[in-house]
Amino acid sequence: MSVSFETRRQLNSMKVMDNHRSIDDLLADLVKQYKVLRMRGVVDDLRSRFSELEEMDVDALVRKLAMSPFAV
Repeated sequence: MSVSFETRRQLNSMKVMDNHRSIDDLLADLVKQYKVLRMRGVVDDLRSRFSELEEMDVDALVRKLAMSPFAV
């Protein structure tokens, strides 16, 4: 991949600061960190949805479904 001199300089600086053996290792670590942060966001979203479900009145929902004109 062709990158500018400035980008290459910044990547090398980051590589040295984080004690990575190569730019590939640095990029793999950055991708891994990104994925972990994204998964944490998904987990937090799921937790909030579960807490909403815990607050739901299931009996009231069943009663509403029973009044539905459609077969359930």
